[in-house]
Amino acid sequence: MVGKISDNADAPIWVVAGALQGRDGRWLMHRRPFDKHHGGLWEFPGGKVEGAEKPIEALVRELEEELAINVMPDACRPVAFAEDRSAAASPAILILLYKITDWAGEPRAVEGEEIRWFDAAGVMALEKPPLDRELAHNLFEKA
Repeated sequence: MVGKISDNADAPIWVVAGALQGRDGRWLMHRRPFDKHHGGLWEFPGGKVEGAEKPIEALVRELEEELAINVMPDACRPVAFAEDRSAAASPAILILLYKITDWAGEPRAVEGEEIRWFDAAGVMALEKPPLDRELAHNLFEKA
């Protein structure tokens, strides 16, 4: 599917994100740094797939960097994806969302403004970037 990420400027940007669900059923959301694109909005934590990384490898790395948690690759279950194919998004951005219910460590906001736990309705009500809105819709309303 992904293979090696190309240096081609028109190649899509692959992004991975984790829908972390705690034992109490609530979901972890990450607030973007205010000085970044979509600053202050809430998102599922994650980031770009780098070089020849596989998406799961990138997700494990990103969650360790952003939240200081350790996730085993087999704990990541793909649940949704979103794609921005608008003319403004050149190249296209594709986000792969994985549900995660098991990890080691206590999540904390290493990168970004803050993290919080929300029920599904709370996640849906948050101000989010467009692709995260689509991911939340696919995760909660199509289930």
